[in-house]
Amino acid sequence: MNKPIKVLKRNLNGEVTWQYDGRVLQRESNSVTLEAFFNRPDMPFVDVIFKKADRFIETFYSDRWYNIFEIHDRDDDKLKGWYCNVGRPAMIEDGSVSYVDLALDLWVNASGKQTVLDEDEFEELKLEAKERDKALGALSELQRIFKTQRPPF
Repeated sequence: MNKPIKVLKRNLNGEVTWQYDGRVLQRESNSVTLEAFFNRPDMPFVDVIFKKADRFIETFYSDRWYNIFEIHDRDDDKLKGWYCNVGRPAMIEDGSVSYVDLALDLWVNASGKQTVLDEDEFEELKLEAKERDKALGALSELQRIFKTQRPPF
């Protein structure tokens, strides 16, 4: 496919908080998988270092309350792990994908160890009970998936 695509991360007010470019690897009826490169300076993260130009294989779903980023090292392409964002289902359009981030994240390192992140930020969000339940359900689904299998799924 190799079509360019813009990724837009939004807050609850719909404001873009981060954006970057990628290229489409695969498009399904309810998902898009793309390749993008980390565009921030090197930074320690849990048990790895995210480096500028690390390769991310990102899958966004229009029917799931999360997206999954498979992260590979810029120097040797070795798998670092999976970063999973809990958020509203993605809006996938021609040339762009956007999602509303709900703060809650799951990091799964290459050996399978899971770390839930930003629970405090999630608790502070002003969400209706139904949306909060959807987000917590998405986190549980991700935890279950990563205990039993590895992407792609």
